[in-house]
Amino acid sequence: MTRQKPQRWEYWMILLYFALYFLVGLSLLYKQPFGDPPDEFNRYLIPQYIAEHGTLPNGYEESIRIPGYGFSYAFQPILPYMVQGYVMYVVKFFTSDAGILLYSARLVDFAFGLVMAVFVLLISRKWFSDKRLQYLFCFLTMFLPQSLFIHTYVNTDSCCMMSIAIMLYGLTCGLQNRFAYSSCIIMSIGIIFCALSYYNAYGFILSCILLFVANYLSLQENRLHLDWKPLLQKGGLISAIVLLGIGWWFIRSYLLYDGDFLGLRTRDICAMLFGDDSLKPGARITYQTMGYTIPQMIWKSDFCVLTINSFISMYGPMKVTTALWIYRFYKYLFAVSLPLCLIPSAFRRGKNGWLGDNGNTALFISRPAIRNFFHGNMIFCILMPCVLSMIYSYHMDCQPQGRYIMPILIPLSYYCVRGMEKGIRILGQLFCRLNTGKKPASSKITDVLLTGLFVCVIILIVIALFTTVYGYAFPYYKQLLLI
Repeated sequence: MTRQKPQRWEYWMILLYFALYFLVGLSLLYKQPFGDPPDEFNRYLIPQYIAEHGTLPNGYEESIRIPGYGFSYAFQPILPYMVQGYVMYVVKFFTSDAGILLYSARLVDFAFGLVMAVFVLLISRKWFSDKRLQYLFCFLTMFLPQSLFIHTYVNTDSCCMMSIAIMLYGLTCGLQNRFAYSSCIIMSIGIIFCALSYYNAYGFILSCILLFVANYLSLQENRLHLDWKPLLQKGGLISAIVLLGIGWWFIRSYLLYDGDFLGLRTRDICAMLFGDDSLKPGARITYQTMGYTIPQMIWKSDFCVLTINSFISMYGPMKVTTALWIYRFYKYLFAVSLPLCLIPSAFRRGKNGWLGDNGNTALFISRPAIRNFFHGNMIFCILMPCVLSMIYSYHMDCQPQGRYIMPILIPLSYYCVRGMEKGIRILGQLFCRLNTGKKPASSKITDVLLTGLFVCVIILIVIALFTTVYGYAFPYYKQLLLI
């Protein structure tokens, strides 16, 4: 298959894509007062400790414990904080300015976001054959206001999102080339970053494993056959790389915390020892202690509203909202496009069908069984963070926040763009039928509608981002500095 030479407008789209990320992202990174982003003050304690001592802290270390709660984030994987801490350690040789040290730590997350942007662009070229849909997917993923926000302050979410993009790109290439060694290495790197950043995204690691194994399954003489040799060769390579990358952390946790290699049980013990009585595990306010059942929490409390709104945009400590039309735009976009994506691509009326040849989903996967299994895994990866967020708010701590479900963004954007594509193709086919009585495989009206959709949605995404950052966030930050 020959690669088409990019058209001039594509170069402009790539320039706009990265220019927006640098312009808006860097200005947001610089303008936010220290500690105003969610929990940044407590997260920054770990990079500060590493920069000062040059070593990793024990989770019990008093100087990094969260006031009131009594535990620290050092019990959980801290690879992003390690990178930030050692960058700060180097910067301290040149300056001790607190602001520069903070910005150097934030720039690490900004760099994670930049790597994510590159891999999202690479993924789009694998997942969509139409160039317009490629850039629509990229802009929707990177410039959802909350998506850009997490790359501008000290956290582990940014590294997590980067890791998902790397994993999915490696997985996609692997499903296309029977997991060539290059694809195995890329996927392994993504798994390492994910495993050492955020537990909520572990569903993607499981999906990579399941799809890797499924790739070597085939049906022969009505019996499942597993191609053991390449499975063991390439699976061994992936396992070796991943274990070398993450094994040291879990061994360290096992030795430090009496066999608790995940650190979660020890974190709760630390909270019980040093936390305030009202903030200890089991004593915090949750939806359960407020008397809600799980269905009532979902349908009658503020859980869903806060989760969805903060998934779209809530800056600062869940205080800086954006324009009402922006929330409505994204909600309608998801509410309309996702159901359209459920329309079967195989729905046929005549030789070419309602959707045309380009309406098929997951074109990058040739085997129908693997294609269906891929979709099942992506749906699982969307549901898992949502379920974990519900469990956390219901049983442990009443904190419905969109950043807890941010790992769903890339597959969600994929299905959203696919739904828009299907809707436009169906609309174009119906329009042609009503006006000509014919049923062409493709039509100029479909192409015009798709171009119109591309231009309108991209413009609205950019306007929504600028409105949120410069119209709502910056005035809030300016007001904070005047207090």
